[in-house]
Amino acid sequence: MSYGDPNNPYGAPQGQQPQQQQQQPGYGYPQDQGQAPGYGYPQAPPVSPYGGPAAPTTMAGSVSAARVMMWVIVGLQVVGVAIFAFAAAALNAAKDDESLKDNTAFQDLVGDSTGVIWGYVVFGLAWLVFAAVLATKFKNGGNGARITILVFAIITAVLGIYPFVVVGLVHTVLAILVAVFVGNANGKAWFNRPRY
Repeated sequence: MSYGDPNNPYGAPQGQQPQQQQQQPGYGYPQDQGQAPGYGYPQAPPVSPYGGPAAPTTMAGSVSAARVMMWVIVGLQVVGVAIFAFAAAALNAAKDDESLKDNTAFQDLVGDSTGVIWGYVVFGLAWLVFAAVLATKFKNGGNGARITILVFAIITAVLGIYPFVVVGLVHTVLAILVAVFVGNANGKAWFNRPRY
């Protein structure tokens, strides 16, 4: 049977001429406009020697921003500790003032307040050191550091809301952003990367 034979089941339908297929260059693979000829398929993502996607080699922008925010929190802690220490020292000086020694209500208020404020100074100093240590863990820390930073950020956000409402508003915003940036996929990839 020939191609033009009307009894050929594989031939062109009657009354139509067979169409010529146009051959594209590149050995039959589909061509993409932005790729070199002959390479029609996209390149696979890099794979680590252990299988799976390759680990990030540079810190993502959001993780780097979280590290900067942690250092800003450390700086704000330094300012807060200094203000509370100055206030506690001023109350101690007022307590020792001879003109106010006879006012027992003032002495009781100052005595109680001074102890509470010195407690805030000690707590703020400990929280400052903890924040500085966590800020240094961004470069080499693992998943444990990531979880600790998340917990620290959440507790800092809560403490910024409750006892220190006006002053703690900046702490709260920064801590929420740190928790979001460390908790997202970029943060997880950075802290879970293999270290050689």
